[in-house]
Amino acid sequence: MRRHELSDAEWEFVRPLLPLSLRGRKRVDARRVLNGIVWKFRTGSAWRDVPDRYGPWATLHTRFRRWAKDGTFARMLQAAQARVDAAVGIDWLVSVDSTVVRAHQHAAGAPKRGALGPALGRSRGGLTTKIHLACDALGRPPGFVLTGGNVNDCTRFAEVMETIRVPRVGPGRPRTRPVHVPGDKGYSSRTIRTWLRHRGIAHTIPERADQVRNRARRGSRGGRPPVFDREICKRRNVVERCFNRLKQWRGIATRYEKTAESYQAAVTLASLFMWV
Repeated sequence: MRRHELSDAEWEFVRPLLPLSLRGRKRVDARRVLNGIVWKFRTGSAWRDVPDRYGPWATLHTRFRRWAKDGTFARMLQAAQARVDAAVGIDWLVSVDSTVVRAHQHAAGAPKRGALGPALGRSRGGLTTKIHLACDALGRPPGFVLTGGNVNDCTRFAEVMETIRVPRVGPGRPRTRPVHVPGDKGYSSRTIRTWLRHRGIAHTIPERADQVRNRARRGSRGGRPPVFDREICKRRNVVERCFNRLKQWRGIATRYEKTAESYQAAVTLASLFMWV
């Protein structure tokens, strides 16, 4: 049975990271509100259908939008990553992939302003959003990017890698560079391989069939084939398991949120539960 509420240990971790308001009338308890937000995205329900035990639905929606805009959920995720890195360390074999999410009709119609835009793409299946995601060797996402569902994976590779920023608990700069990056054939391009080499990041990305044929056709001018480690490539399935865990949240598996900022906050919240 899936949990829809924070445990005591999880609440004690996130409580200091929530913004405080000392003005105005007494507010609904932050733990109730956060549990209501989790319930909404776990079940994929409408805001108006959130049970009364979590408080007024308008309060939950207002608080969620406020925390999404001020970066509260992003700070929670980074703090959880920093705690794990300090306690047991992160396995920096970082796999990259993407998944397409169907957008409900309620997700359409938002203004096309903001840094992210609507993050909706149109295809034969209707409106879709794509989650471009990196995950560590245990299937926990350190960073992700949202785009329309019709955006090519390789065009967002560098952007996804730049979202990896794990702070240190003590002094020192945040950790941003993986040790090894496995990827599928969608990331097999000279631009991506050059980007990784310039940063000293090893990678395991299989070549596409047309690239193999073109290199063979050119003979010695085609250069050497890239190094390919079959055993490391087998470990890339953790990113698929990561997507499966994210999509256990029905509000993630189908996008109902009109704005990309709200949907990004929902994915961030779901990612947080993989780290705490």
